[in-house]
Formats: sequence, structure tokens, C-alpha cells
Amino acid sequence: MIPPLIIAAVLRERASIIAFAEVIAFCFLLGAGGIILKADFSKVYAKEGYVTVALAWIVLSAVGALPYTLSGSIPNYIDALFECISGFTTTGATTLTDIEALPRSMQYWRCFTNWLGGMGVLIFIIAVMPRSAGSGTGLHIMKAESPGPSVGKLVPKMRSNARILYGIYVVMTAVMTGLLIIFRMPVFDAVCISFGTAGTGGISVLSDSCASYTAEQQVIITVFMILFGISFSLYFLLLTGNLKAFFRDEETLTYLAIIAVSTLTIMFDLRRLYPHPEEALLKSVFHVGSIISSSGFTTTDYNLWPEFSKAVIIILMFIGACAGSTGGGLKVSRVIILFKSARLAIRKMIHPQSVKQMRISGKPISGEVARGVRVYIGIYSIIFAISLLLISVDNLDFTTNFTAVSAALNNVAPGLGDVGPSGNFAGYSAISKLVLSADMLIGRLEIFPVLLLFSPTTWRKAR
Repeated sequence: MIPPLIIAAVLRERASIIAFAEVIAFCFLLGAGGIILKADFSKVYAKEGYVTVALAWIVLSAVGALPYTLSGSIPNYIDALFECISGFTTTGATTLTDIEALPRSMQYWRCFTNWLGGMGVLIFIIAVMPRSAGSGTGLHIMKAESPGPSVGKLVPKMRSNARILYGIYVVMTAVMTGLLIIFRMPVFDAVCISFGTAGTGGISVLSDSCASYTAEQQVIITVFMILFGISFSLYFLLLTGNLKAFFRDEETLTYLAIIAVSTLTIMFDLRRLYPHPEEALLKSVFHVGSIISSSGFTTTDYNLWPEFSKAVIIILMFIGACAGSTGGGLKVSRVIILFKSARLAIRKMIHPQSVKQMRISGKPISGEVARGVRVYIGIYSIIFAISLLLISVDNLDFTTNFTAVSAALNNVAPGLGDVGPSGNFAGYSAISKLVLSADMLIGRLEIFPVLLLFSPTTWRKAR
């Protein structure tokens, strides 16, 4: 919170200065208390790692919301909490109607939470704190915080893994910022938009998202939204000269193919709305890249698009980006595994004695991973149905409710209806906002770390 405090001090935003200073002092006391407790990191195993991640994200969100309320920028704490969780989980959902009215320091804080949550708050801690990566702690935290069905090491030491990931993340963010500045975007906007793009969270400093920016600036944003939706481990392979592995990765190729096909079909569907092909192409690829990467930036109200295009948008919302990226959704790898599992099941029915192993990019996928994906989809569906029922009490229309839950669980906003590009989530009650906030956390942490908090066995001491 020191950078937004400095911004507030330079711009003389008195309320923000006091709010950030108070919360920084509170965080210092909270951290000092944690140090005094002297936690034993040698006894951190998978269960402790997952629970640590879930509790840490809840506490960080609760504390991160305080500056909004203390400064008066968002007086209602539930709305402030919703905003902060939306930022950290890179969802981009908001209850705000006039973003430009926020103090600059608060605008920066909103976008920075997007950037920090994209790669993972605790992975950042592993990268900068030597103690945090010891005795297997780092691996358990990375498994809980990294999106996708599995997490592998790039190099043997976990702290080095975290540093490599954040190094690539920082460089890509800096390159994008530089390009936007070269193409005459204001420096503050360029930094904040780059934060929102890198974290694939889509939080902007303008109420119209990216509609006010030039076509060239929108093209840069589009390219980087798509790039940040690709696994960062593949960028590491590129840096080490392993080009063949990068260009033969089945998940990445599928991800890019989905983007290409979706762009062309929506572009064809929009031919009557946008007579100029280049405009239809830019609108199509921008929003396809934005939704599948879970960035959520917009340049137009796609609520007004034909039904076919809106259906494609919703499907992309569920598919999401690649595992190991900063994107949300189910992940392309899970979709591939589901399709291959279905194909194997059908083959097994026809040829009961056949033995064939599932592979992705030439690598075998274990039965345990495949079962894990099916269990994940099952639990995901149950949570989706329960959340939809709970928020339906507010009596908003079905399209709004369905896409609101979709946006929250898949960490991509906006949706359609009242929560579309020209709307927001302000129409929901406090209870519904808490339900959607929980969905955002569940979606970002991939369900299981949060569910462990509600399991009685989690809190039993080992004998």
C-alpha cells in the first residue's frame, strides 16, 4: 500500500493519505504479531498449504478493502470488500458507477490488486521471503494458488520458480506499459491498464473501460490479453531456447484455435452492425481475447450484439485461458481432458478390452488427473447451481443472474443483462454480493482450498 500512499501524498488526497497510513500501520501490527507467534514451517504439508492460501486470501481481501471505506471512496464496507475481492481474484466486477470520481490513489490501488492477484499474492511472498519457501511450503502454496489442474517445477528450488514467474510477469507488464506510452496513452492510464491486462482482471481507470482509447492502443491491449492467457512455463521454455516445446503445446494451440474460430464467427455475425470489416474484426478479436483470457475489458456494449455472438461470449467465459496463466475459467486443459475422457469412454464401450492412455502434447495424463478434472467439474456445477439459487432471491432476470455467477466463478466480468458492459453489480443485495464474493474466491483458488476450510478433518490435530 506504500505506492498508493505516495500517490495520495503527491496529489494531496488527504482522506486517502490517512486511510492508507492507518491500514499500513494495522498491517504492520498484524505482521509483527505473526512473527512473534514463530510459526513452525517444518510442519507445513499439503493440508496446511491449502488452508494457508485460503485464509490468507480472505484476510488480505478483508484488509485490502479498508482503504476504500476509511477514505470514504466506497463508504459501504460490503461494497468495498466486493471491490477488493474482485481486484485480487482478477474478476473485474464492480459496484461503482463513476470510476473517474475515485481519487487517483484509489484507482491505482484497484488496478494494482488486479496485478498482484494475477500471478498470486503468496507466490510473490515466496519470491521475496527466503523463509516462506522452505520445507515444501512453497510447492504446496503454488499448487493451491496457481490456476490449472496441475503445477510443475521449472527449476528445482521453489523460490527460484517464483522469481522466474514474477520476472517474466514484470517484464511483460513493463513492455506493454512502454508500448502504450509510445502510442500516446497517458502514463497513469498505461500503468493501470497494463496492471489490469497482466492480471487478466480488466479493471480500468475509465467508466467505459477501453472504449475511449485509440484503435492502436486497443490492438496492443488485445495482443497482451491473449499473451497473458498462455502458461508462463511456456515463456520459460522460450527463454531457454526450447522453441519446439512451445509451438507443440496442445493446450496453447487449442487456445489460439478457439480464439481464431470465435473471432471469425462473431465477425461474420456482426457484419450488419459494423459495415467496415476492420472495425468488425477489431471489436470481435478484442472481446474474444478479453473474455477467454478473463480480462473483461470492453470497447462496446455486447449486450446489443446478436444472440449468436452473445452465446459465443458465454461459452468462452466458461472455457477460460490456459493452465499456469493469469487467466480464469475452467482452463483449456480441463476442457481437452474432458473431451478426451469422453472419447476414451466411448471407445471403451465399443472395445471393452482396449487399453489406450490419454495424452496431451505427447505426455501421458494419469487416471488420477482425469478423475480430478471430473470431480472439479462436478463440484463446480454444484456451487454454480447453489449460487444461482441464492442470488435469484433478489429477483433480477435470469440472464443477469446466470452471467453474474458465471462472471464470479470464472473470474471474468462483465456478464450480460444488468451486469453487462454498460451495467454493474450494484443492483444486488448485500447477501448476494457476499455470495458472489465467495464465488470469486472459490474460482480464483480453484475450489478445493476454500472447501477445505469447511471440512472437520482439516482442523483435527494429527496424532
